[in-house]
Amino acid sequence: MKKLLAVFICAMLLLVACAEKKEEQQVEKEDATVDEQEQATNETESEEQAEDEGLTLENDGIDEAKFQELLAALPAEKPERIVVTSVPLTEMLYLLDVEPVGVPTSTNPIPEAFQHIAQIGSPMTPDLEAITNLETDLLIGAKSLQSSLDKSLEGLNLTTAYLPTDSFEDLKLSFKVLGTYLGKEEKMNEVLSSILDKENELTKLAEGKELPRVLLMIGTSDSFMVMSENSYLGSLVKRLGAENIATTDLKVDSTYSAVNLEDVIVSDPDIILVLASGDHGASEEMFKEEVAKNDAWTKLSAYKNDQIHILDYSTFGVTSIMNVENALTKVADYFVK
Repeated sequence: MKKLLAVFICAMLLLVACAEKKEEQQVEKEDATVDEQEQATNETESEEQAEDEGLTLENDGIDEAKFQELLAALPAEKPERIVVTSVPLTEMLYLLDVEPVGVPTSTNPIPEAFQHIAQIGSPMTPDLEAITNLETDLLIGAKSLQSSLDKSLEGLNLTTAYLPTDSFEDLKLSFKVLGTYLGKEEKMNEVLSSILDKENELTKLAEGKELPRVLLMIGTSDSFMVMSENSYLGSLVKRLGAENIATTDLKVDSTYSAVNLEDVIVSDPDIILVLASGDHGASEEMFKEEVAKNDAWTKLSAYKNDQIHILDYSTFGVTSIMNVENALTKVADYFVK
């Protein structure tokens, strides 16, 4: 009898313990749900506040994960003798008040204050002897040319770093990485603040307005190509909120794709922006000849409404953080009247 009673008591205690445990788990689950809801609410409020206030240095729109990844990839020991093989990255060092010992040889202009610095050859195939003679601590190049540069630099035992420079977002990201890495936060914040202010100004300007559907084209030496939002000009158009039909209608995958005029006519963009340069590819005259020999261009609303614009290559053809505010403003002029 005593054994049965003991077993009964143990069973009761076990049931009570299980019930208490279940109750604790339910409370913990409810607490976790409340925490998640509060976190989601706070994030939403933060996003809404950021949207109302616009971009700031604390909320600069730069991808934090990419920023940390690129920063971590740079060498721990700060370099004293930097060679840079990219014009956009050369501009960044200039804006950060950091003077490299070597800059690229390019048809695209580098800051005048750096004209006295030794030139080390083209961005894709730099002069290895010149780089060696400069006793380079760190070579910084464009991410898009990494494979070519790594191949060229084989055997040099050189410390290298590569940063993206293709788009507007790339420029802000790489500039923040360099500014932080080189301990030039004050200069960096000064430039970033100016760019963010321009973004905020143009975003406000476009509020409540219907932005156009845009076709972006670039002239090569013998033809014209469609530019996606991955191009520099495409990234500016995307930042301003206009629709690039290369993405939405033409469904192009590459940065530059052949023009399918039949598809363009079906999409019928409101504005066509043509990047043309006699020095770098097809000229404005060549585009006029293209239109003259193919009557299909004249069926487009952009043609009928006089909304085909030829863009200056020096402003839109060269990725440049020094000129990005001007480029954003000029593109916005086509969208927001």
